[in-house]
Amino acid sequence: MRTRLVVVFLVPLVAILLSLGGAAGWSASRSIQQAVFTQQLGDLGYFVTSARQALRTDTRAVVEGEARRFADVYGIDVAVFDLAGSVWASGGGDDRVLTDGEAEQLRLALSGRRAEAPEAVFPWEFSETTMVEPVFDDGDVIGAVMISTPVDAPRTAILQQLLILGAVGLVSVALGVLLVVRLAGWVLAPVRRLDEAMAAIERGEMDARVVDDTGPPELRRMTRVFNGMAGEIERVLARQQEFALNASHELRNPLNALLLRVEHLATGLDDDWRDDVEETREEGRRMTRILETLLGLARSGRAESLLAAVDLSTLVERRVDAWGEVAGPRGISFRRSGPAGVMCVTDRTIVESALDAVIDNAVKFSPSGGVIELSVEEDGEVRRLDVRDHGPGLSADEVASATERFWRSSATDETPGSGLGLAIATDLLESVGGELRVSSPADGGLRVTLIVRNGVFE
Repeated sequence: MRTRLVVVFLVPLVAILLSLGGAAGWSASRSIQQAVFTQQLGDLGYFVTSARQALRTDTRAVVEGEARRFADVYGIDVAVFDLAGSVWASGGGDDRVLTDGEAEQLRLALSGRRAEAPEAVFPWEFSETTMVEPVFDDGDVIGAVMISTPVDAPRTAILQQLLILGAVGLVSVALGVLLVVRLAGWVLAPVRRLDEAMAAIERGEMDARVVDDTGPPELRRMTRVFNGMAGEIERVLARQQEFALNASHELRNPLNALLLRVEHLATGLDDDWRDDVEETREEGRRMTRILETLLGLARSGRAESLLAAVDLSTLVERRVDAWGEVAGPRGISFRRSGPAGVMCVTDRTIVESALDAVIDNAVKFSPSGGVIELSVEEDGEVRRLDVRDHGPGLSADEVASATERFWRSSATDETPGSGLGLAIATDLLESVGGELRVSSPADGGLRVTLIVRNGVFE
């Protein structure tokens, strides 16, 4: 973000400096060129006066002496031409060769056209300048004076001006970058601290807070709001954790008492009750495992997965037997399919609890006398547990919301429930790297697929 801010501020700054610097450079170059042209016109006027007298009297010594002095002192080449276009007097000899441009200027001057200052050009186009002025005597042209001025000194002055402007521009850009970086740091420091605090809270460090005494007033207010929100979240989570701890702890005592009563009752029953007693013991042990998982979740914020090899086929059979007592009074039956001995390295308690939540949902919404179909499939490292009921089902729009907490279909409002079953199953499976998929078969009902990955944990 800091880079983007620097670019956003720097691009307009560079554009403004380039515009202003270009205008200033052009103005300085034009001013220097105009000064050269003005000086050249003044020199032309001086030599035109001298050349008029010399041409009248046909004495070139004075003009040639002045021309040689100009050439020696200023490096300016001066030449006087007669009406025939031949060099009449010069400070550098009579062997001067005219360029096409100079020849054209000489022709125009001998025809009576006065010299004009040329237009200013770009510095890199500024080269040796030549001007030709006609010499008049009583209104008649009797010759012409040509002055060629070198531009080394003016070009050096123009280059110096451009270098100064460039240095000023670079310094301005450097100062602008420094200012923008400092400003960005001042503005973004609270944002960076907010980001770090949110990342810390995501890692479970609920006491992370942000100092709100730096940055712009708007960000300070946002920081205070964030600190207040984080504090409230910490208080809510603490209350939830305390409730989970208390509830789990309080449930252990009556559960242990219940298991002791089962053992006591078992001593007075004959062998015909042995299977029922064992099933009751297994349910009690399963409840104990669930409570231990809940306690671990309340203490650390997440369940501690116990990696073990689980026979999913056997697990489904046992849960079907356990739910048969609940589904039996309504005439609901279970139909299981799939191979036996489908093994998976995962957390038995979590998968079992998720499957119970799904079966509970299927039993709840199945019609009396209906059938719930369960299947187990193995595909590489993926295991699929399908639970299919033949109840009212869900529409395509409702399927997307089925795993949301407290969501219930408007068509089943009269059926008791809290809307948490599939949401809890989803959370449980995600904790062991799995997922829950809900779909509506074409012939009605609802299919819920539990996907468990072999040996994968978050």
